[in-house]
Amino acid sequence: RPLHLAIIHEATEHALQMIKLSNNHPFLNLQNHQRQTALHLAVITEQPQLVEKLLKAGCDPRLADDSGNTALHIACKRGSLACFSVITQNCLCHLTSIMSFPNYNGHNCLHLASINGYISLVENLCQLGADIDAQEQCSGRTALHLAVDLQNPTLVRCLLDLGADVNCLNYGGFTAYHLTYGRQNEEIRCQLYERTAQELRELPDSESDESDMEDLDLSEDELYDDIKFGK
Repeated sequence: RPLHLAIIHEATEHALQMIKLSNNHPFLNLQNHQRQTALHLAVITEQPQLVEKLLKAGCDPRLADDSGNTALHIACKRGSLACFSVITQNCLCHLTSIMSFPNYNGHNCLHLASINGYISLVENLCQLGADIDAQEQCSGRTALHLAVDLQNPTLVRCLLDLGADVNCLNYGGFTAYHLTYGRQNEEIRCQLYERTAQELRELPDSESDESDMEDLDLSEDELYDDIKFGK
């Protein structure tokens, strides 16, 4: 795929020429063996100029790679503010569905930005209408639960300021405050304690409390990055 190669090798002029000649042609949406489109590759190689040209030429931002990530997911995961801005400005009609779309690990764009600690992307996503209380599909954690798992007080504060629901329960019946039990950060515990409903401050009665609390695999998206199928 000549366009893919041009993008990977950052042969910008060649890529721009091919994009210009392929306006609204299916060629733009060809996927490689990892199901990446030219748009995915332009984000991965941090080329926002090409991202914009591809979108304006008709590249479909809804297409997902073999991990279920759209180009916007990749931008959120990598912390690419430039590519994120270009995609969100040029995909207004699909933006709500793309932001809420879960990848194959159950994470949407807000979850990925939160897991990787990109505060500005979290703020931008919420301002663009992302559901701040959306639950990831594996264990029902919201971005706020994830922020506690990560022991990131800045992210916790940011999400609270943006209106995150402290009383939201994950699939195990835990609030974000419950996840502060056994963890070191007092700032996070204090921030959440005063906002959490009194009846939701005590841990739910369950023999599996500890195992549920410990089953926090935040690196799913990272673990599988280097495993490529179909080669």
